[in-house]
Amino acid sequence: MAEFSTPTTAQEFAENFAQLKPLMNRTEALYESSRCLFCFDAPCIQACPSGIDIPQFIRQINSGNVTGSARTIYEANYFGNACGKVCPTEVLCEGACVYNLQDVKPIEIGRLQSYATTAAIKENKKLFGPGPANGRRVAVIGAGPAGISAACELRSLGYEVTVFEAKAQPSGLTVYGVAPYKITNEEALAEMAYLQGQFGYEVRYHAPITGRANLAALEAEYDAIFLGIGLGKTSALGLPGEDKINCVGAVEFIEELRMRQAEMQVGRTVIVLGGGNTAMDAASEAARLGAETVLLAYRRGKEEMGAYEFEYSLAKGVGVKGLFNVAPLEIVGDDYVAGVRFIRTAVVDGRVQEVPGTEFVQPCDMVIKATGQAKQTHFLHHIPGLELDNRGRIVADAMGQTTNPQYFTSGDARNGGAEVVNAAAEAKVAARGIYAYLSQ
Repeated sequence: MAEFSTPTTAQEFAENFAQLKPLMNRTEALYESSRCLFCFDAPCIQACPSGIDIPQFIRQINSGNVTGSARTIYEANYFGNACGKVCPTEVLCEGACVYNLQDVKPIEIGRLQSYATTAAIKENKKLFGPGPANGRRVAVIGAGPAGISAACELRSLGYEVTVFEAKAQPSGLTVYGVAPYKITNEEALAEMAYLQGQFGYEVRYHAPITGRANLAALEAEYDAIFLGIGLGKTSALGLPGEDKINCVGAVEFIEELRMRQAEMQVGRTVIVLGGGNTAMDAASEAARLGAETVLLAYRRGKEEMGAYEFEYSLAKGVGVKGLFNVAPLEIVGDDYVAGVRFIRTAVVDGRVQEVPGTEFVQPCDMVIKATGQAKQTHFLHHIPGLELDNRGRIVADAMGQTTNPQYFTSGDARNGGAEVVNAAAEAKVAARGIYAYLSQ
């Protein structure tokens, strides 16, 4: 019996995907902010990749200065609202809270952050604006956390900015790749509209930059180009039967779920291949869509998974079961997925080894591959002089400047895949790098 019934309406979908960090009301925010000790050395600040002055914004909430609190947050992180919801606060700021040392629940920093920024967005508070025009133009490729954060910072420095986005909406993975129980489409897009209204950058949708001709046109028209392209589609495993119907990539599965919601179809028995945070999201989402059985299959042991512990607990909490020390050999079935042929594994001296004679078929009618995303190396090879490392990541200096000096970058294309907050923080630095480069 499935933990969740299959949602058929928007209301049922919202109930199945209820927010993990619901918005606080004023009373909750005042109470929670009053618990903060306002530590002098503030380990929560050190744990935040964007360096938000957390004690300061919490104190401002507690004193009734919610607008000032939102300003403090946004000055450090342009994705302040989204990060309050989607950041793994359990292992970042909240994980560093000194209350953890006393076995006391840490301050709910993420929810307080969302409380302050949501108020600013709903009231359309004018907190920022573009700097004096300097006559220079910058193109931004990609309207995800890196691209939009770079656009905001560049506009504050007086640059004219045009963002080129291949898809129909901004926000990148915040809209297309994050589990719906972490942030809704409406919340993510509201922040994007707010930021564009504050800074006044242009976004061109359905405007993919795909080849040398497109890049050459940008190089001629703009003084600098920022690459916020992120990662590509789910990496192929190279397994026989991987092309069968109902064998899908986790990235594509989550994007379709975010766009179609209650119209999304899921198998009755789903196997998710992988042990990272995306695998946990995909497994939990499949369960919330009404799958009767969801199995999480990983080639190592449970303790060796790359996912955060709280993400695995979340998946288990909705009925997901683990299948560990197994490696997939083949997706079986005719046209449609009918199962996965596995072989049992053992980890010897840190290396995964297959155990001969232990093959078995696990029946299922859907396979979700959460096996990482491919780098967009084919596109990047169109940029003259751009160097990639041996893992396909863009090589850049501390200020985000690549080996082609006209190009700067941050986010997943550079770091190989991290959190929204990392992309937002790195993009501010890269925007400052563009300022230094064009000011020479």
